[in-house]
Amino acid sequence: MNLDNAKQAAELLSKTWRSGEVIEALPAAVRPTDREAGYLIQAQLEQFSEQPVFGWKIAATSSAGQAHIGIDGPIAGRIFAETVYYDGDTIPFGANRMCVAEAEFAFKMGRDLEPRAEHYEMDEVLDAVADLYLAIETPDSRFEDFVRAGGPQLIADNACAYRFILGPKAPALWRELDLAAHETLGRVTDQADAPGRGANVLGDPRLALLWLVNELASLGITLRAGQYVTTGTTTVPMPIKAGDRVSADFGVLGEVNCSFL
Repeated sequence: MNLDNAKQAAELLSKTWRSGEVIEALPAAVRPTDREAGYLIQAQLEQFSEQPVFGWKIAATSSAGQAHIGIDGPIAGRIFAETVYYDGDTIPFGANRMCVAEAEFAFKMGRDLEPRAEHYEMDEVLDAVADLYLAIETPDSRFEDFVRAGGPQLIADNACAYRFILGPKAPALWRELDLAAHETLGRVTDQADAPGRGANVLGDPRLALLWLVNELASLGITLRAGQYVTTGTTTVPMPIKAGDRVSADFGVLGEVNCSFL
């Protein structure tokens, strides 16, 4: 995978996102066959955004999620500012084919974490966190059968990033809580509640953040101050459709809501 091929693949993916179309797969000449090639393509998607990267998402943070799409670990994607909404917003449903919403913990970084040879440890990553926010994500993919697309292509497709809803900032007491044991509750119009907990996110949302920091460092990417990292769903993905209202209740940490048009 050279840079020209990566740019061609990114241009095709960007076009399908803008049009709402789907493709079976990237053309063989520009199809990534490993994670590094997938991330090289993903990086070229930045040229189609007019604003700096808003943050990062982590997909497949549970063994069930990984098995569903046939990969053996989490993958990272960029959150572009054009895809960000806020607590209480009404959001265009668009060409969403996955049709699910996810309740997530999102960390806002307070200082840069630059690439380095040695792995970051948990304490220094948490020291770089400014605040914890509550969030909802609605993922999607432009592959006709995303379950069989494979990890490298899903990474190229921005790890299925679609809409990100940033909720309120959690009170500072989050640092005193066991986020792995912390319970969440997702609600969608006319559906049964979807209970969850932080342990569903790579065992702990903080572990997911640590993974993301080291994943970016291995790629030579700095996690910037002011960027957000949403760490993966605490509940089972909740089916949604246009007209639904979605909420994610994080107990003492607060609640985030949105509606789909």
